[in-house]
Amino acid sequence: MDKPVTDRRSFLKLGMASWGGALAAQQRFLPSRSGSRRPSQPNIILIYGDDLGSGDLGCYGSNFPTPNLDAMAAQGVMFRQFNSANSVCSPARAALLTGRYPTRVGVPDVLQPTDTGGLSLTETTMAGMLEAAGYTTMCIGKWHLGTPPPYMPTNRGFGAFYGLPYSNDMAPLPLMQNLTVIQEPANLSTLTQQYTEQAVSFISSSKASPFFLYMPHTFPHIPLAASTSFVGQSGLGLYGDTLAEIDWSVGQVLAAVHDNGLDENTLVMFSSDHGPWFEGNNRGLHGRKGESWEGGFRVPFLARFPGQIPAGQVCTSMASSMDILPTVAQLCGAALPSAPLDGQNIWPLMTGARAGKGSSSDSNLFLYFDSWNLQCARMGPWKLHLTRYNTPPWIPLPDNWRVNLPLADPELYNLEDDPAETTDMAPYHPDIVATITARVQAMLPSFPSTVQSVWASTMSIPPCYCTSGGWPSAPAQ
Repeated sequence: MDKPVTDRRSFLKLGMASWGGALAAQQRFLPSRSGSRRPSQPNIILIYGDDLGSGDLGCYGSNFPTPNLDAMAAQGVMFRQFNSANSVCSPARAALLTGRYPTRVGVPDVLQPTDTGGLSLTETTMAGMLEAAGYTTMCIGKWHLGTPPPYMPTNRGFGAFYGLPYSNDMAPLPLMQNLTVIQEPANLSTLTQQYTEQAVSFISSSKASPFFLYMPHTFPHIPLAASTSFVGQSGLGLYGDTLAEIDWSVGQVLAAVHDNGLDENTLVMFSSDHGPWFEGNNRGLHGRKGESWEGGFRVPFLARFPGQIPAGQVCTSMASSMDILPTVAQLCGAALPSAPLDGQNIWPLMTGARAGKGSSSDSNLFLYFDSWNLQCARMGPWKLHLTRYNTPPWIPLPDNWRVNLPLADPELYNLEDDPAETTDMAPYHPDIVATITARVQAMLPSFPSTVQSVWASTMSIPPCYCTSGGWPSAPAQ
């Protein structure tokens, strides 16, 4: 197998690498019955961008130089309709690591450095699940799921931690190793390089046992920074330089996997916590970070596993970050957490055994939350907008300058035909509107009481007579 692009000259060239031939046909892993090393316990590497849009990667049509990520897509599978479970940092990460909606696990909003809580201590993380199955685990990068010691990575299933406790625009900003501050403030320009060195070292030192590496990068969340080797090299500004260094980091991780003889037993995944913020590319979708339009939720997802995931696949079925935990559990023979999951095993989609329309995700309901507010729901290709933030003149201005209002006429979009959510199809499909609405109502009792009470309170407000581009008028008297 060809090695990832890791030298500077080759790295800075744009375009997707050409990878010839098909990989071996997929084979199923058998559940492991002990903590010993077995082929049924593949290594798991999950690399995560911060505020990274799917349109930022070359394989999704970007002009940014991402040859290693492009090669990773060519060697495995690229998902076209992959959603985060939230459009802001902490809730998205909580859902990723638990397979459950953030409103179920105590993280509906972005956590602040002064917060005394975090991801509910009753929740089992992906790391905790794999640790119990005999895996060596490490988190390298941005945590952002609680800063008091009980909520930090080393008490949530990770054997080691190296990184920042939260976003790089928060203060104070310590670089930590486990629970010890080793630099304050953290040097942002060297972070990606330091994360990469830690990851390569962890892979080399852990190769004798199954391992889980969770690598949530700090960037391209602002403030942007890159090492001196990358500043000015992309020709596309500091944002492009930052992405180029992340792509280099991915190449270094893949090279470490290859050099340690682990290619055939390592699943490597790449995604992002939510849609882009300022400079990122949302692939022409409506909305960005912090919004319930597709531009806030749609993220890249790549998976590479030579011999298991055939090369060159593009999956058009909808999936979400909550699906990663149950998929990994099945691959690794790990016992699922006791709490009911919202994600499902998408290994058949990843391997091409089931692709396109007709997947089991078509019948499931995917919910779009902002804080405790349920705003949209998706079933198959159909996405129904039920509530939206606005500030009508008949409601007092709230502290956050917005209030969640019910739409007088819920809006329905076919995301397969209209991913930018431009044409409301509700008048033509009242049956679909009714079906999704009924399923939302049936699902609400399974959520914490706060979700239910906020929903009831929202539905009692005069509806919002507005469209996506206009201010509401007062309700009819």
